[in-house]
Amino acid sequence: MRVLHEAQKEPKASIQAEPSSETPDKRGGVTRRSFLGWSAVAGAGLGLVGCSTQKNPYSIHGQALVANGTGRTDVDKTVWSACTVNCGSRCPLRLQVKDGQVVRVLPDNTGTDELGNQQVRACPRGRSIRHRIYNPDRLKHPLKRKAGTKRGDDQWEEISWDQALTEIAQKMKEIKRDYGNEAFYINYGTGVLGSTMSCSWPPNTTPVARLLNLYGGYLDHYSDYSTTGITQAYPYFYGGWQNTNSLDDVMNSKLQVMFGNNPQETRMSGGGQTFVTQYVKQHANVKTIVIDPRYSETSIALGDEWVALRPGTDAALIAGMIYVMIKEGLHDQAFLDKYCVGFDENTLPEGAPKNSSYRAYLEGKGPDKTAKTPQWAARITGVPAKRIEQLAREIAGAKPCAISQGWGPQRHANGENAARAIFLLAAVTGNIGIPGGGTGGREGGSSLPVDPIFNTEYTNPSNKIISVFGWLDAIERGPELDTFNAGVGVKPEPGVRALKVPVDEDGNPTNTKLEVPIKAVFNYGSNSLVNQTGDNNRSVEILQNEENCELIVTCDIMKTVTARYSDYILPGTSTSEESDFHQGENATPMAYGIVSQQAIKPLYECKSIFDICTLLAEKLGLKDEFTGGKTREEWLEATIAAAREEDPDLPTYAQWKEMGIYRRKVDSEVPMADFREDPQANPLDTPSGKIEIYSKRLQDMGQKWHFGQIHEQRKGDKLTALPEYIETWEGPAEAQENPDYPLQVIGHHFKGRTHSSYGNVEWLKEAHVQTVWLNPIDAKTRGIKNDDLVFVYNPRGTIRLPAKVTTRISPGTVSVPQGAWYDPKPSTEVKPPKGANPNKPVDVNGSVNTLTSLHPTPLAKGMGVHTTLAQVVKA
Repeated sequence: MRVLHEAQKEPKASIQAEPSSETPDKRGGVTRRSFLGWSAVAGAGLGLVGCSTQKNPYSIHGQALVANGTGRTDVDKTVWSACTVNCGSRCPLRLQVKDGQVVRVLPDNTGTDELGNQQVRACPRGRSIRHRIYNPDRLKHPLKRKAGTKRGDDQWEEISWDQALTEIAQKMKEIKRDYGNEAFYINYGTGVLGSTMSCSWPPNTTPVARLLNLYGGYLDHYSDYSTTGITQAYPYFYGGWQNTNSLDDVMNSKLQVMFGNNPQETRMSGGGQTFVTQYVKQHANVKTIVIDPRYSETSIALGDEWVALRPGTDAALIAGMIYVMIKEGLHDQAFLDKYCVGFDENTLPEGAPKNSSYRAYLEGKGPDKTAKTPQWAARITGVPAKRIEQLAREIAGAKPCAISQGWGPQRHANGENAARAIFLLAAVTGNIGIPGGGTGGREGGSSLPVDPIFNTEYTNPSNKIISVFGWLDAIERGPELDTFNAGVGVKPEPGVRALKVPVDEDGNPTNTKLEVPIKAVFNYGSNSLVNQTGDNNRSVEILQNEENCELIVTCDIMKTVTARYSDYILPGTSTSEESDFHQGENATPMAYGIVSQQAIKPLYECKSIFDICTLLAEKLGLKDEFTGGKTREEWLEATIAAAREEDPDLPTYAQWKEMGIYRRKVDSEVPMADFREDPQANPLDTPSGKIEIYSKRLQDMGQKWHFGQIHEQRKGDKLTALPEYIETWEGPAEAQENPDYPLQVIGHHFKGRTHSSYGNVEWLKEAHVQTVWLNPIDAKTRGIKNDDLVFVYNPRGTIRLPAKVTTRISPGTVSVPQGAWYDPKPSTEVKPPKGANPNKPVDVNGSVNTLTSLHPTPLAKGMGVHTTLAQVVKA
């Protein structure tokens, strides 16, 4: 397998990679450059491991790098464990233990280099897990916020477990008495995504949810921070979530086109994505075009061409391309006629206005009277018209073409339409439901039939549900929220990811209201209270008002940013201190699962979430119901036993513990193949049973949706029946007209962290420095050079961090790696630059969400945090 270093390839859009500013700096026998080089390629399957000399009570010094993964010979035992953070992978680890301490971390040593039996090698994040286990930020004892201090003041008193749980239980009883169960909320958090007994999301599969279900229920949320826009877009195009073809199926493609899809960073681990993409590149050498404002690691490792467009303009680019396809007869009209609704006037649903088809939109016959020519698209996207024409011909001419999207395009203010537009490109070119093609969604993967029976035994008695991004609104203005102004709804049926808006007997959307505000928030494995949500400074203002939210409880292994804004902090256990089952993800053509074992005893006074919830259940008189009469280990045994009833080929729990990882080869995934074969026998879950390019439901909902009631109405706040390009607030048009804030800000996933997990590991922070990416054109006009310390600011906040001056970002755009831990300093410590908001602190850690907005997207009421404008000046 070839391994591509950043220095080996240059961007293909007539740009050159910037010179390196790294200087050797030996730390414990590993230079910064050597670790950075290792970290850049480890996801491709290299068997390297290193150890830090970070000082803490449990550190082991002086261990050399090894390349064969055999580890130490003087240990007491080697135990299978796993990395369970939310990267989209799930990687096994082998922990070597001596004298009760983890002294070395080894990768998977089973499997082969054969596709479908591949080794699942952990990336540098997972391999640095010792520095999470023994991190100085580890929570050691239960903590209570000191009386008279504000959330965020970071003033605590150490208390006993009994006091903490007694006081939390008493406050829960008071809130239930005064407000009812819909005042309880489990905050979004994916820090323990890949576990079963310790799972932190989805909320209904967590131990906290089991406890609250038994206590009468809680207010639930739909979707997740990663995918709110696309999740809510799917039902109105395909009827529900549809992955695109699996990554290995690209072997059957003539061309691969990736919109904002960056698996080499977002899913760089050995859980399958990096291995599969590199394998396909080596054996099939399918040409890959990456369309992204940033020249990502995927562009480097997989891409043959990079198309740099302005953020949030994907739908305009696609409209320009489809205009060319229609003009030159390159589209698949037969597919559109047979499988789709609304591309042409003659397939519009009954009641749709004249000239409301997508073809009419392209030809300028719709309400805007503007033809979507390549020249029109070029002015919006920044992609030359000639290049748009070439892309149209190349994509339409590749039979088949694998079109996919990551989740960056849909994380904009017009994200739902961007997602639907990429689906549309797959439909117009007739690539849906065939090998080598795809739906225009993101790649999926196969999993083993192991269900978390402990977490799903009881259901939530409460029927209300809100958008995952709407919880701060529900704290501050709960009873004002309803379906039409905030996306409140009733719970969808099991397995449905998106909210289905209720309708009356005539099919008209109906309204659902919240009755009470959120009064108690439970954070488990979550750094989304502050840091991962949006507008950090405004989030803090809302949370510091104790009249709004009366109880905030955080359970984690680290003293995170979120922990600072809590009332009680409960120290949890790491994966190394527990036993669990971990479902593999996204590794097609392979499904796998990991059974981890407890490697070390819980440190300090830490307890597992199962034990914490058991003790809290006892305080609420629910202990027997909560445990079901089983220990944690017995629940794991029962989980595997239940799975074996469905699939006897699975190993027993005892066998699985011994082998650590079990894998099997599965077939490539070609979603919607049955629909393609016979659409009448296999209709989609849309009103027409077909692909709905024009959605009458969205047209009808657009008449009911209210903007300006919860948040000030802003440009682009509207629903459209077609996946058309919507110009938005703080979008590219505003950037070109705003001299104060002329730069579009996006955030990208970072190899040094998974979201904010591992964000406090010094080993990784040294190798992956938090910087703001700035194009040389924008840097020159501001007198900024590579590595200069700069301020990035807008009215919502200011961050300070070094500049990375690089041609790997499109002009007019800056990118800040998301997930850095918010660290605000008052103006008495760090003076904001001229022009910045003097009433906002300076975040010296560079959290991108210090700049972003809490303004929700129009349909999903989700995060549009990639729609942000700012200014950059030299510090």
